Amino acid sequence: MSIKTGVLSVAAMLMLAACGKAPETSETDAPAGAETKAEVKIFTAEEFFATTTVFGSSINHDGTAVLVSNDATGVFNAYRYPLDGSEPEQLTKSDKDTVYGISWFPEDNRFIYTADQGGNELNHLYVRELDGSVKDLTPGDNLKAGFLGWNDNGDFYAFSNERDPKAFDVYRYSSKDYQRELVFQNDDLLSVGDVSRDGRWLSLTKAVSGADSDLYLIDLSAEEASPIHITPHEGNIEYFSYGFTPDSSKLIFGTDEHSEFSQAWAYDLESGESELFYETNWDVSFVYFSKDGKYTVIGVNDDAQTKLTILDSKTKESVQLPELPPGDLAGVNFSNDSIKMVFYINADNSPSNLYTHTLGSDKIVKLTDTLNPAMTPEDLVMSEVVRFSSFDGLEIPGLLYKPLQASADNKVPALVWVHGGPGGQSRKGYRAAIQHLVNNGYAIFAVNNRGSSGYGKTFYHLDDKQHGEGDLQDIVYGKKHLQTLDWVDGTRIGIIGGSYGGYMTMAGMAFTDEFEVGINIFGVTNWVRTLNSIPPWWEAFKKALYDEMGDPATDAERHRRISPLFHAENIKKPVLVVQGANDPRVLQVESDEMVAAIEANNVPVEYVLFEDEGHGFRKKANRITASNAYVRFLDRYLKNSANQL
Repeated sequence: MSIKTGVLSVAAMLMLAACGKAPETSETDAPAGAETKAEVKIFTAEEFFATTTVFGSSINHDGTAVLVSNDATGVFNAYRYPLDGSEPEQLTKSDKDTVYGISWFPEDNRFIYTADQGGNELNHLYVRELDGSVKDLTPGDNLKAGFLGWNDNGDFYAFSNERDPKAFDVYRYSSKDYQRELVFQNDDLLSVGDVSRDGRWLSLTKAVSGADSDLYLIDLSAEEASPIHITPHEGNIEYFSYGFTPDSSKLIFGTDEHSEFSQAWAYDLESGESELFYETNWDVSFVYFSKDGKYTVIGVNDDAQTKLTILDSKTKESVQLPELPPGDLAGVNFSNDSIKMVFYINADNSPSNLYTHTLGSDKIVKLTDTLNPAMTPEDLVMSEVVRFSSFDGLEIPGLLYKPLQASADNKVPALVWVHGGPGGQSRKGYRAAIQHLVNNGYAIFAVNNRGSSGYGKTFYHLDDKQHGEGDLQDIVYGKKHLQTLDWVDGTRIGIIGGSYGGYMTMAGMAFTDEFEVGINIFGVTNWVRTLNSIPPWWEAFKKALYDEMGDPATDAERHRRISPLFHAENIKKPVLVVQGANDPRVLQVESDEMVAAIEANNVPVEYVLFEDEGHGFRKKANRITASNAYVRFLDRYLKNSANQL
């Protein structure tokens, strides 16, 4: 990692982390707690990231343990968590590349995991054998692979673009000797979906445009299989696969054909008829089943919060669980016999914890304790869903985090937080970086501007080929809403975001005079370059991307007009840029050039470059360094804005 212009060296940062101390501050870097009330405890980034991130819920063949990914060592590794609550076992020992556990084998304790190389997104699939040795199932350079699932015979399916960097082909692997067979050669560059449990059917989607897609099936048992189009339609309608029913009789798919929101429908593979499976007034995010089909799990994106329902598949009645801890239910999975289940509980003020429950009992067993014991949920902040009117009267939602120390008598500076995408969504749930900022006295308003997902298809497409225009004005009006709050210092409001949110940050700094500071986290600054250098494995999505952003062959003039790099002379206020050197989506050169252009204005700019990260920071030490950089930068240039220039 390299850092320039006033940010700590990595050696110093790691030393401070090891000592459990916050970085010391100079006279211009006032202590983070200087304006806080005495009763508010202030924590360092090291303390916030002393929480543990866990995910994964594959239960092994005999129902005794769950496969989990855990970053307790600072790098994600695979762990075995016994369902009796005894101590977990670390199964992989990576100290460099992140390891994400995927699934146990159906009949023994081998498991499959995925890892890339330094954040380059070229994931391979690996199997960890019973003796602890590891085999790369998808060897080779410059290829990307993924896991699709198991069939009833215990063999599994995977996809890989090794034949053609633009095309993901599908292979069936023997679970005994890992010999594989090509079962679908993807010459039409379709997006691979799911494989049925009987191994006969493969679902695929084709992006016609950013608002229109088609769903196909391949009969893998046919000698010369060709895609069967099962969603003929007119107009802009989206279709996508949730997966097959356990008995391989139906494909459950999502569509916005009948509503502003995605509904779940069931396609009968024998008759070819479809019927409504589940609907609500929000998007149905996912549908899946226990292995034996006894239970159905449905997730709904309810106003930036996942609401999960577990149904008895026969009666369609909700499964009754014991009283659960506060928070949202997530990550539900079942043992093969559906007697045991595991799940997570997550909240804004509490990272995900893993639990297990035996169906029919009145007890749950907590398997993890992920919050740093030095803090409690009461030390942290819950967000509030807030809506405001934008420049044209459109109602815009967002998540507002109010620092505990904020009041009309103690006004605090604020940041408008912009999500990635385009088309992402800021959602409820624990985020250490946000809680660190809020704890240090910065209000956060995570605005879901027009073009965000989760609020209906009309809202989602309002920014198509208008990026840096209406969506940026939504962010500006989010700032104006903050200025109406009596506990916010309306003269000290900045902007922060990652990826597309990083672009919006730089657009806010280059095209408006609204924000006092900007924090650009691996954001696009040159759309001309970015849209001409997308990774080859995005080929199936390129048409949809161009439909939303514009084709560089025909829209280069507009791309140049909305690219902050070409208007950097307008940037007159301090900026922090954070970038991963291995990022395949937003190349390092984007940030290098942006920093140089701001420096040419004689404007304060700081740059944090991680040599071992890609698009997103996975290593805990790097996330600590970044979070500390945010607070130090803001303390210098926003909290003490009179000293900034």
